[in-house]
Amino acid sequence: MEEEKIKESQLTLNQRLKQWARKLKNEIVTMYFVIKHPETPLYAKVLAAIIVGYALSPIDLIPDFVPILGWVDDVILLPLGIALVIKMILAKILEACREEATTNPPTIKPKIWVAAYVVVMLWFMILYSLYEWFK
Repeated sequence: MEEEKIKESQLTLNQRLKQWARKLKNEIVTMYFVIKHPETPLYAKVLAAIIVGYALSPIDLIPDFVPILGWVDDVILLPLGIALVIKMILAKILEACREEATTNPPTIKPKIWVAAYVVVMLWFMILYSLYEWFK
């Protein structure tokens, strides 16, 4: 255990960020299997579907080209959503889904156009509200 902490402290920031990104990607794949698991409660399935849809969506809530704020959704919103789903489901379901994610990951990365549609509609509502406010 202590050797693991020493190794972890010797990693560069870039290496730690890559590990964190890899873990986040694995957790998103786990959320995909949480959706498919028959014992997952409906409310957890809905939230997991939103997370997976948003992660795979070609459009972000805050575009990535916006300095700093563009990564806020990926760095804060996705991990918070994943943590919330983890709290909603039983540990045995989570372990089964993590096992499935590591042994049998999905072979294709589908684009979730419904999530993209929701994000675009949200931006239209924001722009319309601003237009009406300053009119």
